[in-house]
Amino acid sequence: MIERVDPFIGSEATSLPQPTGLAATWWWPKPQIGNTHPGATYPLGMVSACGYSGAYPTGYGRYDLALEGVPPTIHDRQLVSGFTHFQQSGTGAIRKYYNYFRVTPMTSSLDDLGRLYEITDEHAEPGWYSATLDTGVTAEVTVGPKSAVHRYTFPRHASSRLVIDFSLGGLSIPYGVTIPLRAHLESLGPGTAQGEIVVEGTPIAVYIECDTPQWRQMLWYDRRLMPGGKRLDFDHIRPTTLRPFGMMWAGPSEPGQTIEVRIGFSLRGVEQAKANLEKDCGTGESRFTARREKTAKAWRKRLKSITVDSPSIERRTVFATALYHSLIKPCLAPSESPFWPSDGPFAFDFSTMWDIYRTQLPLLTALMPERAVELANALLTICEEEGNFPIGYRMAKGSDRFSRQGSALAHTFLADLCQLGLPGIDWEGALVHMSDDLRRTYGEEFLLNGEAHPISHTLDLAFGYWCTAKVAQRVGDKTLVDQFTPMAAQWANAFDPSTGLLKDSTYYEGSRYNYSFRLLHDMASRIEVSGGREAFVRQLDEFFGYGADPVIQPGLKPAVADMQAGYRLGRFEGLNNEPDMDAPWAYHYAGRPDRTAEIVHNVLLQQFGTGRGGLPGNDDSGGLSSWYVWASLGLFPVAGQNLFLVNAPSFAESSFAIGDETFAVRTEGFIEPTHGGPVQYVQSVTFNGEPLERSFITATELHRGGDLLITLGESPSEWATENVPPSWPTPTSAVPERIMRGEKP
Repeated sequence: MIERVDPFIGSEATSLPQPTGLAATWWWPKPQIGNTHPGATYPLGMVSACGYSGAYPTGYGRYDLALEGVPPTIHDRQLVSGFTHFQQSGTGAIRKYYNYFRVTPMTSSLDDLGRLYEITDEHAEPGWYSATLDTGVTAEVTVGPKSAVHRYTFPRHASSRLVIDFSLGGLSIPYGVTIPLRAHLESLGPGTAQGEIVVEGTPIAVYIECDTPQWRQMLWYDRRLMPGGKRLDFDHIRPTTLRPFGMMWAGPSEPGQTIEVRIGFSLRGVEQAKANLEKDCGTGESRFTARREKTAKAWRKRLKSITVDSPSIERRTVFATALYHSLIKPCLAPSESPFWPSDGPFAFDFSTMWDIYRTQLPLLTALMPERAVELANALLTICEEEGNFPIGYRMAKGSDRFSRQGSALAHTFLADLCQLGLPGIDWEGALVHMSDDLRRTYGEEFLLNGEAHPISHTLDLAFGYWCTAKVAQRVGDKTLVDQFTPMAAQWANAFDPSTGLLKDSTYYEGSRYNYSFRLLHDMASRIEVSGGREAFVRQLDEFFGYGADPVIQPGLKPAVADMQAGYRLGRFEGLNNEPDMDAPWAYHYAGRPDRTAEIVHNVLLQQFGTGRGGLPGNDDSGGLSSWYVWASLGLFPVAGQNLFLVNAPSFAESSFAIGDETFAVRTEGFIEPTHGGPVQYVQSVTFNGEPLERSFITATELHRGGDLLITLGESPSEWATENVPPSWPTPTSAVPERIMRGEKP
């Protein structure tokens, strides 16, 4: 699978074939770009490294700030001013500590530091990125879990330089730059240095080794060398007093001469940074190749956990890359918390739970359950130390800037782990934090009024109470189960019975329509709010554009009136954004899995592709890519409910490793899907050799491993039109619990 990954997918503006049919009716409100970067990464590692141009939002590429429509460019070609560390993956700009410690190979004076070099011969694969600058220098970077290794091949030059800038990070767009508040760096001896910067409350320490015994090693300040200087200290840097500063190695170079620089990172000081570098890279010179091979091996192990069968190189490339993008974030950094002294799990760059809780976290739980438990414990520690579960966490002090996106989303992740019975979590302690967190921010309004605005938080909080009741049920706290059960039922307060849709409110990056069809824990009652199954299906059909005319997507700098008109359509966002990414499976609860098959087929074949413009919108820390992975397999997780919905897969065969088990999805009657080609519908299903009349399996069943055989045909069938997925009016409903245990009713 690793040989099919293309890290460049999603790094430029969306460029997909013209949509046809149903897909042509979907409207895209968000920027039409994946916001990914092709830099070197490690699976769930804390470090990334990539060419830096200052562009939005990762620091790589050609684009300016864009919140909607086609992104404007700030560069007409690929440029870099050096190679930086700590990039986001697929999100908007989160600022803070990103793109620090820029490494620039130069053949001119320090006065040119910050100049943009044109690059050619870009190459990338998991764990490795390379480009050639217009000066003739070829750059390569690879990373370990807590380190980066750079290798530069210079041309002949009398005075070549390798410069590390400690002073600037963030982005070069307006208000995108960040600067250190405090800093120190020290030259330790030939080829070694160390330092630390503090950026908006985040201390980042580095230990640096450079294999240049024949070159001079010098500190520099304000683009002027400090011969003989051993240390720079800045106790308080203000934007008005900042002058660039850093470390440099300089000397003559011969054609083909390589210079290697290794950087260990830590959030707990230079000694730990040094230890991290040695653990990641060992000792001695010329360790680039060994580190690259180790990182490639780590990626190979993760990417081979899922196999798919297709004659299409293009579709295998899209799938492999989606799996790769799904496993870059969050950053797991054990014993690296800069904010509390205890060792143990620490995580950052889950930006944000709102993007990843439905798809990426269930994928992480399936493929890497031990890392899912590690992340859960990191979230519990954050809640214990800071007083709340974050909606997003950035390795930075400060309020949770993502809180308006959603509420109680960590509860969904924790409920999934609890129902699976994964070891390693103190559920009694978790229950305390989950319960307390339900009262923060919008939770107070929910308690007082039975609903909270933005109204989508009412759905979040009601489900948060349901999830917490599941944990209470596990630990035997019947009092909390009884207390939280009626709170979970208050999702109904969010809806207007006269329309069957959500009430008037403000909506984050969507409209009432995008939020009205999310998968709730009591879908049977939700469907009744719309007037029953037939009325609910009619609403869904209108939302997904059945019978509608094609739409015109927002262009470059769209007018406010154009965006408002688009929102008034009340239309599915076609995976350009997150709020309605689970809505296609709402049809399952109304006994119409054929509709799900039609929509998912059109998304998979028309909204994703190869090339730099192959994503329909922001990848958002793998939230979008993991949707593609699940949908391609013919499965979709109902986050928090221990459920996977079954649909027509887009591959003839697939299998994935879950711990020591294997789950296989096979088909009969499969036809290789094509853009604009026919939809395939589920005719019948067997699970481990037994007929499966229901349109779901439990997550417990999936994690045990098994064999799912799906027979497909060209027309809708009667399969699962009556035996719909379960709904839970209460967390302890008897019949759903029997189903969840795999017992026959």
